[in-house]
Amino acid sequence: MEFLRKAKARGLNSGNIVSWLCHLWLNGFGRFFGTIRLRLKARILGVHIGRDVTAHGPVGLLRWPGGEISIGDKASFISSWRRATASALAWPCRLRVFGPGARIEIGPGAQLSGASITARSTTIRIGKGVLLAPNCVIVDSDFHAPWPPEKRAEEPGCERDRGVVIGDYAWIGMGSVILKGVHVGEGAIIGAGSVVTRDVPPHCLAAGSPAIVRQSGALAEKND
Repeated sequence: MEFLRKAKARGLNSGNIVSWLCHLWLNGFGRFFGTIRLRLKARILGVHIGRDVTAHGPVGLLRWPGGEISIGDKASFISSWRRATASALAWPCRLRVFGPGARIEIGPGAQLSGASITARSTTIRIGKGVLLAPNCVIVDSDFHAPWPPEKRAEEPGCERDRGVVIGDYAWIGMGSVILKGVHVGEGAIIGAGSVVTRDVPPHCLAAGSPAIVRQSGALAEKND
């Protein structure tokens, strides 16, 4: 077998060969069946899905009647710890729209790893080529009216919902939370574990809780 011959020529022992074959099998198996399941689910639930979209592991799609979910060409979903590179995943990817008029748009070439995106009544737009690292959460709502406190459990406060935009080629670090009304600019980087409560300009680095701009794009180029 050609593969084994090349492996031995490179000095790989049997343990390395078995480990690599397991990696190839798990990766191919998970992506094949995950993609089929995603496409079947999208068709049944009326979710628009573009060409060459792939999924490794299960992707949760929950669409309220009148809501919309759109997934662009060549987007990819990582929903299994077997495929996740930098971290284990706390949950599979999930896209959920709660009501009529709510919308989630995933741009072409976007890559999501265990991301949870929930649009209750507005639009959450993920741009072209966006990277969502493991276990990010993006929401357009508080899901409860803040005041009066005794009414929080029963007052939805939908009038306070605000849409979210993640600009093209932005990179959202693992474990980050993007709250309602935020616009992350094109090419921006959000540091791991950040809570983003306000807009982030294009081509800069923001991090912290709440996230603040730590480095502008021009300064980053100078440091390089």
